[in-house]
Amino acid sequence: MTHSLVCSETLSRVSSVLNRNTRDFGKKHLFDKNEETCWNSDQGPCQWVMLEFPQCVCVSQLQIQFQGGFSSRRGRLEGSRGTEALCRIVDFYPEDNNSLQTFPVPATKLDRLKVTFEDMSDFFGRVVIYHLRVLGEKE
Repeated sequence: MTHSLVCSETLSRVSSVLNRNTRDFGKKHLFDKNEETCWNSDQGPCQWVMLEFPQCVCVSQLQIQFQGGFSSRRGRLEGSRGTEALCRIVDFYPEDNNSLQTFPVPATKLDRLKVTFEDMSDFFGRVVIYHLRVLGEKE
């Protein structure tokens, strides 16, 4: 049975935050399950979220809810174990809308996951995400 792999011990980093306003638009809002908060990146050609899990996990799904008009048209998942270099797992292609989108991930064991967003629908390269869920099994 799959469940959320992000826990209080999961370390997260993001590429940027709009106007460095982490209180209103920081990474913590990706996982708070609040419909009214979000991570809002600053502008740029590529934005990303890096997760470091406290133990090895097996990822099977990625769920993302963008704000329409501020989504990514192409995404990439990369992962690794320990000190290994990140390796490409899968590319995914979100739609530009407000719905929660689910992307299957080939079952991959890792303890570090990078989600990269490219080709933004916003002219300035910003992305707005209300929910980011990584689903699978803990090892």
